[in-house]
Amino acid sequence: MVVKHGIFIAPFGRFADPHKLVDLAATAEESGWDGVFLWDHVLRNETNEIIDAWVALGAMAAATTRIRLGPMVTPIPRRRPIKLAREILTVDLMSDGRLTVGVGSGTDSGGELSRFDEIVDARARGARLDEGLDIVAALLEGETLAHVGEHFRVDGVSLEPRPAQQPRPPIWVAARGRATKPVQRAARMEGIFPIEVDDDSFARMLDEIVAVRGDLDGFDVCLRTEYDGTIPSFADRGATWMLRGFPPVVEHEKVFAAVVHGPPE
Repeated sequence: MVVKHGIFIAPFGRFADPHKLVDLAATAEESGWDGVFLWDHVLRNETNEIIDAWVALGAMAAATTRIRLGPMVTPIPRRRPIKLAREILTVDLMSDGRLTVGVGSGTDSGGELSRFDEIVDARARGARLDEGLDIVAALLEGETLAHVGEHFRVDGVSLEPRPAQQPRPPIWVAARGRATKPVQRAARMEGIFPIEVDDDSFARMLDEIVAVRGDLDGFDVCLRTEYDGTIPSFADRGATWMLRGFPPVVEHEKVFAAVVHGPPE
């Protein structure tokens, strides 16, 4: 199995500059990387220098032709489904079908939920994620959607134009540690982004995915490396993507040096 390699960067600090992110994406493409993925936050403890991931991804898409791009991850519980669906559609068209959509329930890091009176309770966010994800997926797949749920209402809405990728861009779902429900949620989509996992919890995730799907064929498993590029010891059990991670706030020279060096052999 060929493993793909990407760069995973926060649009914070020195990278709270769309021009640097565009340059980073172009450099990564020239250096042989397979993708560049952005954190999606509005507040953080580390810095208040933050730019919008989706706007930046559109600019990065216009500056590249081959690599995949996407948010890793965008928090559906603090988003409006129609707005997110339009953003996904736009970046997928801008990139000619190179968008991968990472989604999750979000976090209150920096108070980005509590300081704006968003939903903080994890169980409630999970329920909102499930409902919102179904809405976004259905709209992107071309359904004329009528939905009355606990958190959202949609009254006979369809989405046009159609995305470049059919039936829609692939969706990867974040899953943390030993939690089972996020893994089951991911198994309904096209990939999983495990967070804070070890050898045992990673194996449990894959077993659960196989139990839901029957196998891992056509399913992406995306792992993050350590900051120094060290790959998790369990990556060979089924990872299809490895993302080179960096600290939330990092000198751009260090990132570019790693990117120019190219992906691991």
